[in-house]
This record gives sequence, C-alpha cells and structure tokens, in this order.
Amino acid sequence: MKIKKKDFSKWYNKVVRLLVDDRYGIKGNVVLNQFGTFILNKIYEELKKLLEEDGHKQVTFPILIPEKNFEKEKEHVKGFFPEVYWVTEAGKKKLEEKLALRPTSESAFYPMYSIWINGRSDLPLKLFQFGPIFRYETKATKPLIRGREFYWIESHDAFASEEEAKEQVKKDMEIIKSLFEKYGIPFIYFKRPEWDKFAGAVESYAADTFLPDGKRLQVVTTHFLGQNFSKAYNIRFKDSDGKLKYVYQTCFGPGIYRIIASIISIHGDEYGLVLPFEISPIQVVVIPIKIDKKKIEKKFKKLNLRILIDDSEDSAGEKFYKWEMYGVPIRVEIGEKEIKGNYYTLFRRDERKRIKIKDLNEIKKIGKEIDENLRKKAKKYFDSMIVEIKNEKELKKLKKIGRANICEKCARKVEKYGFDVFGDSGERKNGKCIFCGKETNRIYYFGKSY
Repeated sequence: MKIKKKDFSKWYNKVVRLLVDDRYGIKGNVVLNQFGTFILNKIYEELKKLLEEDGHKQVTFPILIPEKNFEKEKEHVKGFFPEVYWVTEAGKKKLEEKLALRPTSESAFYPMYSIWINGRSDLPLKLFQFGPIFRYETKATKPLIRGREFYWIESHDAFASEEEAKEQVKKDMEIIKSLFEKYGIPFIYFKRPEWDKFAGAVESYAADTFLPDGKRLQVVTTHFLGQNFSKAYNIRFKDSDGKLKYVYQTCFGPGIYRIIASIISIHGDEYGLVLPFEISPIQVVVIPIKIDKKKIEKKFKKLNLRILIDDSEDSAGEKFYKWEMYGVPIRVEIGEKEIKGNYYTLFRRDERKRIKIKDLNEIKKIGKEIDENLRKKAKKYFDSMIVEIKNEKELKKLKKIGRANICEKCARKVEKYGFDVFGDSGERKNGKCIFCGKETNRIYYFGKSY
C-alpha cells in the first residue's frame, strides 16, 4: 500500500476495492459491498435530511424515459445523446418507441411538472429523487470516479420568479458546504465557463475537489435553468394577475459515488482507508487478547456506537492489519494487562498512535477529535495542491492545480496547454492577465480533470 505519493492511481485502484468489486462483468459497473453500501446510504441519509430541511420532498420516478420526452429540449438532448443507453426490445418484440435509461432526469420530471403546476399556489415545487443514472461513458472508467452506472441525488425545483430560483442555487451550495465540512472534504465552488455549462442551463456551478495526483474531481453541480426547460416542456402557472407565465427552474446533482471517492482519496494513507468517525461503518473495533468476549461486550453496547468485537481466530497482528486497512477510526485492545491495570489501550487510525484511557465514554469525544483532525489535514493538503501561475512559461510546467489572474476573454486559452478551465471561483484580486497583460481582477483555476 505504500505507493500513494508515488503512484496515486495504483494506490486508489487497490484501496477502492475494499468498498467495491468491479468483477461484475459489465465495464463501468461496480458492486458496492456491505461497507461501501453503508457509506453510500449514510451520505444519502444526510443529504436527504438537509434537502428536507430546505423544504424538498422525495419522489421516485421510473428509470425508463420515453424518447419523445428527449426531443423537447434540443440543446439538452445534444449534450447527453452520445451517452444514452436505449431499450429497443422486450423479449423478441421490437418496441414501438425507444426508451432511454435515464442519463439525468430533466426529461422525466418536467413533462410531469407541466401537469402538476397550474397556479401560484403550486409553487415553489421542490422535489428530489435518489437512484442510479446510466451514461455510456467513452473515457477510461475508474470505480466511483468515472463509471457507466452511478448513484446520486438530484433535485428539480420550480419557482414563480427568477430571484427565488437564483436564491435556491445559493441554498444548494450551502447544503454541500454543510455536508463536505461534516466529512472533511475541502472544495471550491466554481461558476463554470460558458462553453462548459450543463446542456440547457443559463448558469452552472460545480463543487470541485483536488485529488493527490493533481487532478480536479467535479463532485457536485447545481444549475440555474432560467425558463429554458419550462418553455420546452410548457410548464406554466396562472399568476395573481390572471396571466399564464413560465416558471423559473433549478436542478442540483450531488454525486454520491464521487463523494465516496473523495473521502477515500483525500483521507486515505499508505496503509489503506482512513474513514471519518461520523461515516465509518465500524466506528470502534475491539480486539480481545486472550480474554473471553463475554467479559467486555456489555460495557461496549452501552456506548451506542457502531462497534465490532473481533473474536475471530486470526492473530492479533492480523486483526490489527485488517481493520487498519479498512480505516476503522478507533481500535481498542484489551488483554489481561489492561484488565489488571483498569485501563483500555486505544489506537487512533488518523494518527496511527496508541493512547490509554480509563473511561470508555471518552471514545465519543476522541471520535470528534479524529474528524476535526482529518478536516485540518485535508485543508492543508488541499491548499498545497494549488500553484500560483504568473505567466505562460509557468503554465507550461504546471503539474498540480493552477490559479491565476486571467481576463474573461482569454480564459479559454488555457486549453491549448492541455488543461481544463474549472471556472471563476468568485475571488477578486487585481493583477494582469497572464495571456494579454491587461488589468483584471478575475481569478481562474485550471488543470487536469477526471
């Protein structure tokens, strides 16, 4: 496992397989094991809570979408058409109309919104769903980072005014900020450049993090759709003045698979996974050394934590190695010397060090300390990935994430050096554009991407 710094891709491919198995037989489709599925559901439950607190309600739509729904928004269809899986037969019978496996759900939600929304009293309408998305990804696949089937939450909101819709985009950003802080994922929200917007959107925003190989991972997106989709799908409401008006819309897509990939990549170390206490399937593993499990299990049950007492026939060393690799935040070792001395030996996975405690109730406090420590370490690492670029010569040598003063007209020139423009971070700092030399206060970030 001691290869993370030298070869992140090789390290990631080994560590990710502690949570997934990609031997299912379909390229780009993986099986999440019990640990991976627990983390998936934990993230979903947290996002569900945050969305419901913001007034969203959960719905469930079919996975299949009629072809005619796609034809109503030409720009949107153009953006996704090359990646769409089509169902054309049932048994030996050809279908009269092709059905798409949803690549995203605008064309599923919005025909229904045209039925459900009639008057101002029907607004705002804020709905979300959780489920799989299917896209025939043509680039090299990588478990949880780039696949052909992945799980996410997507919300679709409709409002009477442009101001309400734009305010929702800000609320989406706050939801992600709350979630990422909880799991210690550092990120920057970018306004994506015009040429890289979501198909059919007026404005697109993305929460991006940076992985140890110097590449950007786009984890979450939120979009202000204006009236583009409401006009395409005829989503109108009768306003208080008696006139029919098109709604303003937003959509929001937290990629749960990529959130898991971020946790793995940012917190993991040379010894395997390092999981935050909050999200770990097993928060505490107890290793009894030459003592009966029954002597200790009652004490640990009282803690009301996710605890595993490993009384398997493996040696103590084998158990230590296994659970360290799986990233369990706290290991408790109990043998005769601990019982006689009336203390517990704890191993903190984040710092890889042993400590002694007298009271098991200290574990919850230590769990919070672990998560705070992971947040601090992640922020320090994240900041170290960003390089200030002052001219094109420095741009040519860039191996991490670049940050520079670039005017809006010159932003796309970054691409000729083989880098992607992540977007405008909203930061403002006076300086000269690294391309044309004109004064600008805009800051753009750029680099390689997954």
